[in-house]
Amino acid sequence: MTTHSDAPDTQQLLDIAGDLVRRARKKGADAAEAAVLQSRSTEVAVRDGNLEAVEGSESKDAGLRVFFGKRQAGVSFSDLSDDGVELAIERAIAMAKAAPEDPWCGLVDESLVARSKPDLELYEAPGWSSDALADIAREVETAARSVDGISMTETAFASNGETASAAVSTNGVSNTARRSSHGYGVSVIAARDGVMERDYSMTSARRRADLRDKAEIGREAGDRTVSRLGATQMPSGSRPVLFDRRVAARFIGALENAIAGPAIARGVSFLRDRLGEPVFAEHVSIIDDPHRAWGLGSRPLDGEGLANQRRAIIDKGVLTTWLLNSPSARQLGLEPNGYATRSLGGSPGVSTTNIHIEPGTRSRGDMIAAIDDGLVVTEMFSPSLNPNTGDWSVGVSGFAISGGEIAGPVSEITVAGNLLDIFKRIEPADDLVFWSSANSPSLLVDSLSVGGA
Repeated sequence: MTTHSDAPDTQQLLDIAGDLVRRARKKGADAAEAAVLQSRSTEVAVRDGNLEAVEGSESKDAGLRVFFGKRQAGVSFSDLSDDGVELAIERAIAMAKAAPEDPWCGLVDESLVARSKPDLELYEAPGWSSDALADIAREVETAARSVDGISMTETAFASNGETASAAVSTNGVSNTARRSSHGYGVSVIAARDGVMERDYSMTSARRRADLRDKAEIGREAGDRTVSRLGATQMPSGSRPVLFDRRVAARFIGALENAIAGPAIARGVSFLRDRLGEPVFAEHVSIIDDPHRAWGLGSRPLDGEGLANQRRAIIDKGVLTTWLLNSPSARQLGLEPNGYATRSLGGSPGVSTTNIHIEPGTRSRGDMIAAIDDGLVVTEMFSPSLNPNTGDWSVGVSGFAISGGEIAGPVSEITVAGNLLDIFKRIEPADDLVFWSSANSPSLLVDSLSVGGA
């Protein structure tokens, strides 16, 4: 399969969304919103230089949400024939009429809807055919297999794709967007003394020029995998823990969940009473930037059609805002602030866009050199978090630190603490890079409970 050269037609999607809203209103809905999403992608998988799979997908899906007073219901569907659309509208209306009243539901007030939006660079036409993708995957795999100690490939892949969307609602929203995606990566296996280890590396971006070098990705995957061989447990105790930037952004996710408007409105957050107060140390700032050119999380407006802006969510340690959509804002007696996300046929959610922790002044190497007995975490799995108290634990693997140097790989370890305490003691390193929609430098916590042997 080769990549389509013609971009999805956003005007056609806008016409479909507008027609859905008009037909729902004609059938008696007090208000309605519709969204249509079209996506195309091609992904190729390679192993041992041989083509294993070529997967091409193309879809066009729609969602409709209707309101009768304070009752609402939504549907998502992919049958866009006239009969399919008619059935979906009738189903949404029937469900809304039977739904219980929700005092917080409803479209955002028309006066808040943005009348203009920034023109963001988010789309580059996919330019790789399936043959070109296979060649890229082979090149990445070759670089990984060239690392001494790598014994086999789990998979090497390359992909590109594009999405287009349109949204229309009775409060004046009428927006379209188009985005592209490109990426490649590899997962390999190393073995020693009957024990196998696996690791990976990958890169993704909206435009090809922002992708990391193919040979670099392959070598990184190979080096990471070989470095895990011979892992042991480490003794339990309290010690400094350095979270590698590869995993440090997980703390951003925990913060986002804790300051999400719906969680605050329900009272299920360990930060529910901390707005306007220091949550991190003064040297920590966390920035969300929705308008970054080519950003993986960029969006010109939020999911309800409101303007958004660059904001320090954490400003020199202080929590400055909740992440609000219109339902949670109504419940809290506040105004929505540009963090709503749209779902096909569902109520809006909330999320950040391009979010990062500002870098510190010390290098990762200097941090390690100052630690006599510690841990570098390079992988985290099976996290557990009590959203009401902030008690947190996670399984990890990584490397022991002894005498200011990396001593060897360790695994089967648990790190635990309370995020209220951890946040206040985080020190960012100076190694921030922008590789994702959520980015962090390496983060040092001067003392954490480590459960090992």
